[in-house]
Amino acid sequence: MFLLAILFTHCQSPKPMNTESIFTQYAKPDRKDHHSYSNPSQAITSHLNLDIKLDFEKKILTGVAHYDILNNQASEIIFDTRAMTIEKVILDDSDNTTFFIGANDELLGQPLTVAIKNTTTKVSIYYNTSPDAPALQWLDPQQTADKKHPFLFSQGQAILTRSWIPCQDSPGIRITYDAKVQVPKDLLPVMSAQNPFKKNETGVYNFTMKQAIPPYLIAIAVGDLSFGSIGEQCGIYAEPSVLESAVYEFADTEKMLHAAEKLYGPYLWERYDIIVLPPSFPFGGMENPRLTFATPTIIAGDRSLTSLVAHELAHSWSGNLVTNATWNDFWLNEGFTVYFERRIMEALYGADYANMLAMLGYQDLEADVKDIGHSHADTHLKLKLKGRDADDGMTDIAYEKGAYFLMSLEAKIGREKFDLFIKDYFSKHRFQTLTTDEFIVYLNENLIKKHHLDTDIEAWIHGPGIPDDCPTIVSDKFSTIDKIIAEDIKNGRLEIDNSPAWTTHEWLHFIRHLPKDLTPKTMKELDEINGFATSGNAEILAAWYELSIENGHYINIKSEIKSFLTRVGRRKFLTPLYKALKERGDLAFAKEIYADARANYHAVSVQTMDKLLEM
Repeated sequence: MFLLAILFTHCQSPKPMNTESIFTQYAKPDRKDHHSYSNPSQAITSHLNLDIKLDFEKKILTGVAHYDILNNQASEIIFDTRAMTIEKVILDDSDNTTFFIGANDELLGQPLTVAIKNTTTKVSIYYNTSPDAPALQWLDPQQTADKKHPFLFSQGQAILTRSWIPCQDSPGIRITYDAKVQVPKDLLPVMSAQNPFKKNETGVYNFTMKQAIPPYLIAIAVGDLSFGSIGEQCGIYAEPSVLESAVYEFADTEKMLHAAEKLYGPYLWERYDIIVLPPSFPFGGMENPRLTFATPTIIAGDRSLTSLVAHELAHSWSGNLVTNATWNDFWLNEGFTVYFERRIMEALYGADYANMLAMLGYQDLEADVKDIGHSHADTHLKLKLKGRDADDGMTDIAYEKGAYFLMSLEAKIGREKFDLFIKDYFSKHRFQTLTTDEFIVYLNENLIKKHHLDTDIEAWIHGPGIPDDCPTIVSDKFSTIDKIIAEDIKNGRLEIDNSPAWTTHEWLHFIRHLPKDLTPKTMKELDEINGFATSGNAEILAAWYELSIENGHYINIKSEIKSFLTRVGRRKFLTPLYKALKERGDLAFAKEIYADARANYHAVSVQTMDKLLEM
């Protein structure tokens, strides 16, 4: 637990740094980040001043990264790079220096080793990116909603920021930053920073992020964007044709913010805005500070999928405020966030709503444990990803097993005491990074021993599968659906009373629990009655398509499945559908779709699908 950079909040003065303790902490074995070449125990970045220009024709970014560094009498500082060209490096604003670019690793990219003096405090790296930089997706106008202007967005998590900014690309390193960005005059750039609300006449914009964040949270998006306010602290950026529907969909965002603050303390990032990206964005959302990046697939027209907003908002405390020190500790980000998300949704929409979310999450957890293997080490919360892609740890184990671990603690100690624990946890560790081992020490001292709690931490954190003391969640609405499936569907009655009033969560539970042996004829009749294959809700579409592939009904809706997989790049949907086609024995159809769709996907999704389909 330590301070990496001068920390700011909206109401506090900067705190002094103890640089000696910083370097000492980085020498600890459990803080070794095997996904970064950086040498933070010797020299570490503390502030970035970024000056870049975007070229949409060449699909490259050119500029300079000026760094303030903390220097432990070092002779070199090491940065992470990937798919970029380094033109020159300057020290302390004037001195040229030597640098060496190491061998390329398929996962980690290349180390940039810069010779410095033991008195060096500034390093400036002049560089340009590659058109194939995996963090950046350059979209042609036809790939956008309005089809008039090009678009660019970045995705840095887990270790891709190094492909558009040379940096010490570790979640355990926090820096402040400011940026000068030059773009075509008809486009508006936004970043995970203080943002403009409208275009200017010069195409040059300045940004500031005064709170220290890890490099994976430095983000940029550029396009024909408009802004719509949804409260004093919250607003929406989107293409003009999307803005009205997005403003409607996310109207409760500021209510979520206030509910979150009431639970676990003040929001320390000033504004909370959302940008709706084109459909190729590979995730549901990305918690970039001040500006959540969101997929358009959560715009369902009925605000039924906005728990994702609650999730990304919760990251403003868990993940952004208190960050996993390495990707082996990823569950510290996501387990807390899922737990927090559901508490926000419960505060706004009631316990049964939150219980439905928790039960769907448990179903996802069971599926992942089955898929990975009940005894596999990847079902542990604390991971061992050395020599592997950091992205391998981004499964429902971190999200759902992590959340259920916290739910098990709450069940044993009571909500009031557990809420105080979490609130203090966020407050005491704000703008810091934590390893799992450090968290266990804090947990034992401040909860387990303090309240004489009987819980098997080892089984949850270092054990496989789902522990025996995992809480059981019950939903009356889901119980009703289970009865309908057991008594009506199996007896051939396909008309469901009051089904139009069901929420998305009820429909998902219904589809997931339909018998796998339903005949294509029955599936077709269910489809005709309920319109699953043509739903405007992406979650329902994906669930129905997966079931349809498993039992053969997909033959009747091939065009709909192909259309969905071609226009949507969210990996959560792509992976199970392509996998289902492969396991069904129709790899040819999967590859046919992928051949047309691959150019529309972000590198994050492409990497996963290439491996899955053996491309």
